[in-house]
Amino acid sequence: MTPDQATQAWIATMGPDAIARSNSYFEGGYWLMLAGWAVTVASCVLLIWLKLLPTLRDRIEGRVKNGFIMGVILTIIATIALSILSFPLDLYTGFFREHQFGLATQTLPAWLSEFALDFGINLIISAMAVSGLYQIVKRAPNTWWVWGASVTGAFMAVMIALAPVFIAPLFNTYTPMEDGPLKADIIAMAQANGVPADDVFVFDESRQSNRVTANVSGLFGTTRIALADNLLTRVSPEGVRMVMAHEIGHYALGHIVSLLFFTLFAVAVIFALLGLILKRIVGDGRWGIRAVWDPAGLPLVIAVAATLFTLAAPVFNNITRFHEHQADLFGINASREPAGFAETALLLAEYRKMQPGPVERFFFYTHPSGYDRIHMAMTWQANEIAAGRAPQEPLGPPAGYRPDYVAEAE
Repeated sequence: MTPDQATQAWIATMGPDAIARSNSYFEGGYWLMLAGWAVTVASCVLLIWLKLLPTLRDRIEGRVKNGFIMGVILTIIATIALSILSFPLDLYTGFFREHQFGLATQTLPAWLSEFALDFGINLIISAMAVSGLYQIVKRAPNTWWVWGASVTGAFMAVMIALAPVFIAPLFNTYTPMEDGPLKADIIAMAQANGVPADDVFVFDESRQSNRVTANVSGLFGTTRIALADNLLTRVSPEGVRMVMAHEIGHYALGHIVSLLFFTLFAVAVIFALLGLILKRIVGDGRWGIRAVWDPAGLPLVIAVAATLFTLAAPVFNNITRFHEHQADLFGINASREPAGFAETALLLAEYRKMQPGPVERFFFYTHPSGYDRIHMAMTWQANEIAAGRAPQEPLGPPAGYRPDYVAEAE
């Protein structure tokens, strides 16, 4: 069996119903992305038309002399107002649609509780971050986009370091993985590739969804290896080793840092464009916005920024997909588990379209497609067999193999 034939044999184990369901879910995401942009812009236009923030600014500026505090207050008000307006779409995409496609396990009260917690954390963080950016704009009106991108980078690095230790445990319980050969394999593979961790943690993703996921996260001494309980219950040990090798690859290849720099370069360009557009729009003080540095103009900033980031989405997606492909190559060479790679690609295909066209791949894919991943694994296996470095085993799935979501339906 050739790699092409083996790839098609793996995909065939999904069956036409599962493939159609996966395609429907993923393709619907294209329209939801557009809907999210439209709701954001329409909500911002409403706040601008109502002059909500300029009116509030005028009423409290006699009592609030500090510009940073003023920015925090106005950001909080704008964020709450915009969140209320976008909540129906958030509820549909985050809860009802996930249950419709059988991907979620949470009850509505549990989902609402986590949504509120996530909103509260983001509200505090964004209020300080946005107000800080406005202070930079006021003090460096011509070069703020450079300083703003630099400060954004430092802020993102801090959040990457703090999130595994202080934020992630607010949403899930992390416990040390049970001792055994699989845990020993993961730790040995991690330490052999420079990951400074001597334990593996399991988090209860099953309380929220049935998705399989894992990560090696953190910076500056907070690095932690973690995997979802779903990964252990839904995937073979060979598949688990491949997934963890992929995540270790991100760390070993320095992807946290490189993704940060690539992202910040793109953010700096978007900030520069944002500044040029805002100068033209608010130059005459319309809608009660005094200048680009006035936080009362935040809804306008969000509307323009949302448009720019939506247009730039393919750039960010391709940057991420490039890094994911590198991690795939690292992972399969570190784990030497081509069948495990194919197995996990099929599970991810539960919510990612297996065989996209080139346009879809370019614009919407943050990861290599399931087809590309399985084909890479089969090509790797065929070449390793030819070189005498892998057992003489047939390519393709074992007889009677079905992904678990297909087997349960049958």
